Amino acid sequence: MNIPDGFPDGFPDVEATGTTDATGGAVAADDSGGLPGPLVGPAWLATRLVAGGPVVLDASVGAHRAAARRIPGARRFDIDGVMSDTTAPLPHTMPGAHRFTEEMRALGVDGTDTVVVYDAAGVYSSARAWWMLRAMGFDRVAVLDGGLPAWIAAGLPVDEAEEGIAPGGTGRTGDFTTRPREGMLVGSGAVAAALADPGSAVLDARSRERFAGTVAEPRPGLRRGHMPGALNLPFEEIQRDGRMLPAPELRAVFGALLRERERERERERERDSEPERLVVSCGSGVTACVLALGAELAGYTEVSVYDGSWSEWGRPSELPVVTGP
Repeated sequence: MNIPDGFPDGFPDVEATGTTDATGGAVAADDSGGLPGPLVGPAWLATRLVAGGPVVLDASVGAHRAAARRIPGARRFDIDGVMSDTTAPLPHTMPGAHRFTEEMRALGVDGTDTVVVYDAAGVYSSARAWWMLRAMGFDRVAVLDGGLPAWIAAGLPVDEAEEGIAPGGTGRTGDFTTRPREGMLVGSGAVAAALADPGSAVLDARSRERFAGTVAEPRPGLRRGHMPGALNLPFEEIQRDGRMLPAPELRAVFGALLRERERERERERERDSEPERLVVSCGSGVTACVLALGAELAGYTEVSVYDGSWSEWGRPSELPVVTGP
């Protein structure tokens, strides 16, 4: 299992942050910190980058982690480093509550702050940071739609940093406090239960080739294919030009996929409605969170992220794997 302390296995007991509107935003919840929803645009953020404005966190991973430009004042939310449990056998494992609290405080983040997360790829790893903060009970957080590319395309200012130097905190210690929520991050047991539950669906954010098993996995030692009964929704397919699709289009994409699954099963049982619970997966729990973000924008309220994702399920084991589309 890949569940750190404070994250019991099982289906979610999630406090929703609001319902979506027709523009792809969301109606603000009580503890929104002034955010319009889980997604904000460059113009919204630019007008608020003043003293006392949102804390901006750069959650870039991989090659984008060394980007030489950043949004002014951004601090590094290092998913490839301290914001993952590097002692765990699986990549990008959620750290425990105590460690997460320490790292957020080291970034100078307070419990009353409003946070906007972005990445240098668009909307890729920023959604992971957003989900991690939500899983730790922090709702005053949103993702920058389009990330750094959209910010630059809008002609907004950037800080130039020496390549490879990660932005740090403010030099002061924050008072951030975690309140872990059950079921937002789950392990293989909850995924197996969801695969067998008619009221649940498991969505895989990997590419169609990886899902079908026609190409090798990028991480060595993993089996090819997917979980039997899982559905494939590559995370790029709920984006356009690096930005999330509007809420009505997201509802159409998720709805069509889930209803098709139900039509395929209608001979097995009397049911012709969408599943109530979604469990999302990917390679290592990062782009699964893009699906989680899309699902929330589309109006789904019961969503879990499989933290271990294919890095765990695809290892040689008794967990079932099939190939094909």
